[in-house]
Amino acid sequence: MTAPSRLISTVDYHTAGEPFRIVLGGVRPPRGATVLDKRDDAITRLDDIRVLLTHEPRGHADMYGCFVTEPDDDGADFGLVFFHREGFSTACGHGSIAAAVWAYTTGHTPLRDDGTLVIDVPSGRVTCTVRDTADGHPRVAFRNIASYLHAQDVPVPTRRGTTTTDIAYGGAFYAMVDTRTLGLEVSRDRLPELIGLAAEIKTHVTKNHPLADPEDPRINGLYGVIFHDRIATAEGRVEERNVTVFADGQVDRSPCGSGTSARIATLAARGELTENAVLVNHGILDTTFLGRIAASTTVYGKSAVIPEVEGTAYVTGYNTLVVDPRDELPTGFLLPSS
Repeated sequence: MTAPSRLISTVDYHTAGEPFRIVLGGVRPPRGATVLDKRDDAITRLDDIRVLLTHEPRGHADMYGCFVTEPDDDGADFGLVFFHREGFSTACGHGSIAAAVWAYTTGHTPLRDDGTLVIDVPSGRVTCTVRDTADGHPRVAFRNIASYLHAQDVPVPTRRGTTTTDIAYGGAFYAMVDTRTLGLEVSRDRLPELIGLAAEIKTHVTKNHPLADPEDPRINGLYGVIFHDRIATAEGRVEERNVTVFADGQVDRSPCGSGTSARIATLAARGELTENAVLVNHGILDTTFLGRIAASTTVYGKSAVIPEVEGTAYVTGYNTLVVDPRDELPTGFLLPSS
């Protein structure tokens, strides 16, 4: 029997339906002074591992995951470098929730005295409050980095006519479009059309609106397009349904944690969400994140908020992934979406 050329151990979770694969062993963690530096190292040195973990037959076209790293300093408990089928992202809210559930339930990292875990991610430092519930499964509310509305009501031409988008930052940049302006709704049967429209919107915004963090240009570009439907508005409550299309057409099954952060910042800037209100944000699977404004602040001279997004994650399996040295497809493959 030929010995495997590589063995990689992982644990898989889903957060509101969106997968998250945490690498436990078999890969040398990314190196660097900060987690953003470690992301640079992963881009250079671990891209083949990213492909192996996200592509078929070990993954799938919508897989997501992370490498666990040392934090930037003693102020955090650990770091995360996120990856998906196209590359390495700067933020991942659903992944932060899954990692907090993993660290707490496995005993990898004990909670601090205030019931939190502090995680360094490429876009900054997030604080996860972990609380047990009546059914014994924890819920996590992660407090994200400062998020803000970058541009409002930007006109964008599409195959269904010109629409407008709000561009906001929640650890990555998102363009948000009300599907009613396109004569559509957020639903599973509309996904192929929404994916196509997202590509058009992303191409136009990328060409006409360069996006980068003023302090570190490594955080740059339009990460995703969020299509949203307003369901209801009441005193202290805004309820929406959304789907986020990111990377090269990847669909977030959850309501998107960093996208929800950008959405909170946008609603706050528009005066539609106050510090005492909650955003009930449903995803394409009707799973839900709860979003709140934890604090108001300013960043780069812009009004901004510190968003808090609440959800939970469930373990789906432990894996030892193997590469046979004779395999003609050693790092896997992707086929075009139907």
